[in-house]
Amino acid sequence: MNTLLDGLKLPESARWRDGRLWLANWGGGEILAVTPGGEREVIANVPTTMPITFDWLPDGRLIIVQGPEARLLNADLSVYADLSPVAAFCNEVVTDGRGNAFVNGSHDLQEPGVLAVVAPDGEVRQVAEGILFGNGMAVTPDDKTLIVAESYGSRLTAFDIGDDGSLSGRRVWANLGDDHPDGICLDAEGAVWYADVAGKYCVRVREGGEVLQKVEADRGCFSCTIGGEDGRSLYVLAAEWHGWENPFGDGPTGQVQVEKLA
Repeated sequence: MNTLLDGLKLPESARWRDGRLWLANWGGGEILAVTPGGEREVIANVPTTMPITFDWLPDGRLIIVQGPEARLLNADLSVYADLSPVAAFCNEVVTDGRGNAFVNGSHDLQEPGVLAVVAPDGEVRQVAEGILFGNGMAVTPDDKTLIVAESYGSRLTAFDIGDDGSLSGRRVWANLGDDHPDGICLDAEGAVWYADVAGKYCVRVREGGEVLQKVEADRGCFSCTIGGEDGRSLYVLAAEWHGWENPFGDGPTGQVQVEKLA
């Protein structure tokens, strides 16, 4: 893979939008947008530690997870939704075309977590439980299915999405053996790419678990997304991982790496 950008603390939450790669720089409190040439723009400075994740509502508004505070913020850092009734600590967010925002989190990181939905009218409610450390999430283009990476469960789990954001039909989308999926994305063929920190790679899998491709890195892979001018570049957010007690090690090791796909 080629390195597009380095000097990041811990890059997460990869998104491709409007011709740029968007990411959260944990430890720096930043949301960044990066051009294919490596030019970066700070979109927001978020007053928190980590995690920071984000997505867009159908009308184009950016919403941001302020993880330790269990809040969803607007781009101007005003509060979009208070998530503390359902989780003390929140991680990833993904939106659907109806304006529902799905967030995973927990009351205790040592216990199974939950999925919450924030409806377009601002109502917050829990829609699933027993999530084994929820990480990356993706919604299928038809808005019918939510896919969740359960890092401690070594699997991708799918739910049917109701019009009101309710979840049903829970099922294993793919068992991943000994892997621990972090950030995920869907590609144009409906396969999922997932990043694995300990394995230092990203893997493309079909529903059912068939491995289609693997891309290896020289450090832990935290998130990935498909983008580029032709939609055939895999953007990987990678960093050395030293554990929760010292997440940034002795200095910034975070990078954006790019693999051109066939």
